[in-house]
Amino acid sequence: MGLHYLAPPGAWRDFAPPGAWRASQTPFLQRTPCRVPALDSSCQRVLTQSQLTEARRRALEYFAKAGIILTPQEAASIEVADFGLSDLHSTGLQLLTYVNTERVCAKELVLFPSQTCPEHRHPPIGSEPGKEETFRCRWGEVYLYVEGDPVDKLKARAKPPAGREQTYTVWREITLRPGQQFTIHPDTRHWFQAGPEGAVVSEFSSHSCDEADIFTDPEIQR
Repeated sequence: MGLHYLAPPGAWRDFAPPGAWRASQTPFLQRTPCRVPALDSSCQRVLTQSQLTEARRRALEYFAKAGIILTPQEAASIEVADFGLSDLHSTGLQLLTYVNTERVCAKELVLFPSQTCPEHRHPPIGSEPGKEETFRCRWGEVYLYVEGDPVDKLKARAKPPAGREQTYTVWREITLRPGQQFTIHPDTRHWFQAGPEGAVVSEFSSHSCDEADIFTDPEIQR
């Protein structure tokens, strides 16, 4: 069970280890690849093409709601990640990478109503401390959870996907609405979930090496 993804026609294919957020890159995007082992040929895609196409279509609607204008190339490069769980409705993410160099990365993230990006951290890689990232809400509402003083789980605004509650271990709650942002330090466990209307979030970070992310859920294979 590996990463399930949607890559635009003609895109380069850069298969990453299970647990990566995405497995494609497009020629016009500036990206610096991570130096990690490649995935072997056992990767299987379970989501159907129609499901992936529909997710990308919906993501474009959310970008429009947020007033974010994309070029045709960017629109064709929206990626869909289900983290290998084949349950995109509950656990998944739609994203567009504008740039990812050795120094900086910029993305747009779309989450459908109550869709969750599962708990993970960005560990050190070599001499680098790990990715530092800032999330800024553009539209909707997103509930972000990080290490720190926990909220009462019974009062938390987000609920982990059913059956996977034990893999969500950090509960300091931050609610982001349009114009609000929060910075996550390297190697910090975190997860986030969209509110009832969904959300669009801009991500600004140091170099992104999603292939190296460490997830709490062991079923998200590394």
